[in-house]
Order: sequence, then C-alpha cells, then structure tokens
Amino acid sequence: MKSFADLYARLDETNKTAEKVAALTRYFSTAPAEDAAWAVFFLVGRKPRQVVPSARLSAWASEAAGIPDWLLAECYLAVGDGAETIALALPEPGRSTDRSLRYWVQERLLPLRNAPEAEQKAALLAAWAELDRRQRFVWNKLITGAFRVGVSQQLVTRALAHASGVDAAVIAHRLMGDWEPTPEFYERLRALEPGDADVSRPYPFFLAHPLDAPAESLGDLADWQAEWKWDGIRSQLIRRSGRVFLWSRGEELVTERYPELAEVGVHLPEGTVVDGEVLPWKGGAVGPFGDLQRRIGRKTLTKKMLEDVPVVLMAFDLLEQGGADVRTLPLHERRARLEAIAQSTQSAQLLVSPLIDACAWDDLVRMREQSRDRNVEGIMLKRRASPYRVGRQRGDWWKWKVNPFTIDAVLIYAQRGSGKRASLYTDYTFGLWDDGRLVPVAKAYSGLTDEEIRQVDAFVRRNTVEKFGPVRTVQPDLVFELAFEGIRQSSRHKSGVAVRFPRINRWRTDKKPAEADTLSALRKLLGPQPGA
Repeated sequence: MKSFADLYARLDETNKTAEKVAALTRYFSTAPAEDAAWAVFFLVGRKPRQVVPSARLSAWASEAAGIPDWLLAECYLAVGDGAETIALALPEPGRSTDRSLRYWVQERLLPLRNAPEAEQKAALLAAWAELDRRQRFVWNKLITGAFRVGVSQQLVTRALAHASGVDAAVIAHRLMGDWEPTPEFYERLRALEPGDADVSRPYPFFLAHPLDAPAESLGDLADWQAEWKWDGIRSQLIRRSGRVFLWSRGEELVTERYPELAEVGVHLPEGTVVDGEVLPWKGGAVGPFGDLQRRIGRKTLTKKMLEDVPVVLMAFDLLEQGGADVRTLPLHERRARLEAIAQSTQSAQLLVSPLIDACAWDDLVRMREQSRDRNVEGIMLKRRASPYRVGRQRGDWWKWKVNPFTIDAVLIYAQRGSGKRASLYTDYTFGLWDDGRLVPVAKAYSGLTDEEIRQVDAFVRRNTVEKFGPVRTVQPDLVFELAFEGIRQSSRHKSGVAVRFPRINRWRTDKKPAEADTLSALRKLLGPQPGA
C-alpha cells in the first residue's frame, strides 16, 4: 500500500508525461504481481462500486477527528475533495503498516460492501488508525469509488510495455474487455509469448483527431476516403467460437441491450470483428442521438421500445477476419472485405458507412454544410492506405465536424469546483430570457482561462444575491457565449429543452445582459416538431 500511495503522490505532483511514465515504469518493474494487478485495475479507470456511503464516512471521520460535522463540511469546501479532507482532518496514526495493496483491497475494502453498519464503522476506524496520511488519502479514494489520478490508459500501457518488453499494442489489446485483477492476469499481461486472446476481447479503438487545418492541406483528395461522421455509440461486434459480443468504446459489454445486433452477429462468419457505430435507424434514415438515449441504460427493453427506437450497426472497418488480425492491412482493402461480409449476411441491421463521392475539396466543404440536415456531426477523412492503429494518433484519421450551435446566455448561479478548483467558483449555470425572466438552460464547467476564472470568481463573491447550500445566485450581469453539439426536447428541464455537451466558448464582455438570447430562439434550433 505504501508503494502505491507513493506512486499516486508522484503522479499527482507532476504534469509532465515523461515523469509520469517513468514513475509508472519503476512501480511495475518492482511491485509484486498481486499488487501490480490491482494498481493496473485502478489506474486504467476501473473501480469497484462505492462500498460505504459518503454520509457515513463524513460522520465517522468527524467523530474520529473530534470536530463537528459542520466544520468538516467547511473544510471540504476549502479542500474540494472528500477523501483528502478526511485524510487531513484525522489525527496522526498511532502506528503504521506495510501490508500489501492486495491485502487492503481484498481483505479490508471489498468485505465492507455487505457488512453491517457497525462493522463498517469499526473497520474504517481501525484502518484510519493504521495508515499514514498519504495512505489514508488513497484508501479513502478507493472506498468512495472516486479514485482517479492524472494518467490515461495509454500512459499505463506505455509504462507496462517499458517494464515488460511487450509491444504496447499487445498490452493495449490484453487490457480490453473483461478481466479480473489477479496475479495470473498480470503475468499474462506481461508475457512475451502470444496466444492469450480471450474469445470476447475487443481490439483497442483507433480514434480520430479533430481537423485543425484547411482540408486541402491534407494533399491529394484521391489519397483520402470521406464518410459521414455518425452520432451514435462506437462499438465492435465480435463473432468468435460460435458466440457474439457487442462492446462499446467505453469497454462495456452491451450485447443484451441491442438484441437486433446480437442477431446480426450470429450471421457473421466465424472469427470476425467489425468496428462501427450503433445508430437509431427508422424509415431508412438515421435518427437524432436523443432517440438512442432512450435505450441507453435501460435494464428492461420492452417490445414497444424496440419498435420505437430500432437500431443498426453502421460498420466502417474490419479488424479481424477468419480469426486473423487484419488491422495492418490498408484501409481500402479492409473496406472491400467488410463490404463483402456485410453483403453475405443480407441483414438490414448491418449497414456499411457510405463513402462520400467528391471530385475536389470544395465539394466536401459543401457536403459538410449538409451535416445537420442528415443528423450527422460532420465528415470523417481517412487515409486510404492507413492501418488500423491504437488510440488517438495524428495523421491518418481526421474528424471534420460542423461548427457547434451557439447562444449568448447570462450567468445566474455559481458553485465551487472540486479538487484543485475547490476554492474557486468554477461551476456555472446559465439562463436565457423568457417573458422577462431568466430561465436556466445549461451548466458549463470549461472554456475559460485561469485568469478569466479568477475574475468570475471575484465577481461571484462580490455579487452573490442568495445562497442555497453550496450554490450562489448571482447578480445577472455577465454574458457568455455557450457552444453545444445538439438540442432536444426534455420534460426534465425547466426550459423544456436539453443541450448536449455545453461549454463556454467566450466571455461576451461586449454584451449587456438584456442582449442575451431568448428561450424561444433556442427552441427554434429544435426545428419543426411533429404536429406543429
């Protein structure tokens, strides 16, 4: 546990990629397999559910620290992280321990989930008494299910590759899908010999970079394949050993949520892996992402839901054929093989993403302007000779999205952030005018510079009108341009609409609050509604 807590501290104290990879490599080179397996599990973003409710943790921490609940709550507002607040508030431990990470997770943490409240309290107080402050912080993070530190799965993969001598692409593939953090898994992860593929395991997804230059700067159009950028759920459909698996890009097995696609998989040739996008599809056309959201997270799919929101897999790449990895083949060859497979299934639920026919870059510019009318996000540009790579790498795949929707809105509520922003008001709610009053329409947390955040924070402190717990109602004087990707009707929101991926585009210091947009103007972006 001490080594893992020290690793967490080193990762948290630097923003330099090389230093993070070096720290990870040192850890994986020396940690025993039983600890390293759990470290990988947590560092790549996997975590057990919260084992003890936050309210209990806070109450027991207040008692152990000998301070009232309200004072611990005020400390949290200053620190911004519950796990760290508790670690700082508790008295220094009477003793220390050097037990392993595996012990603390498997023997002390996981049993808490089903334990009676009294046993949970006794176990936590005992643990806090044994761990030093740095270890307590990490322990608390694990208990709350909020463990995260500034490393990506790609950095963990690189460090494991350095420590083991195994190619990073192989490590990335072995980390996909379902696995348990056991010593045996960790040894297989580091093994130099191949042949350990799990029947259900997907491949690491190849991700596109946003196009940040004129399209014509990519050179000869003949070297590129253009497709629509679909707005759905990126997924891989797998047929191996007579079984079918559908994995989302978030490494979630979603086969049972899309039975019509599981049926497609049954008709795929053995040893096939197809990459594509799950889309709502009705009447021969793609629907808005909001339709798909009605199915996401549903535990039970009714017959009516399946009829109201049918889906297809819009396939655009072939990763495995006949059990052989074909990712190193050029895209145009993988595409030809994919088309042949799709045609052989004769399934209306397996479509191949159509290519956009264009003679010049200007043609694609005009086609891209039609994106919203087609319920797509823009255009994908893929080098025809490109292999299927791992992760987000520049040069071969580009996403050329349409410009976002924008509105000018007024800041009406503010709340302190978390972590390093705990002492600043950085979480904002914005409103639009409706019959002379401001109606909340969106929350946004990103888009301002550090200096702008400090200026807004100072404004909030000087212009707070009311307080509702941690939320501050402010004088409606500041106008900001918000950008967002989509809009849909919503009965859950006071405004009647919900916007997708809102963020601050710029601070409109040139505008007065009265010049901000109206709710009716936002609703017009919905387009004609049925029955209107």
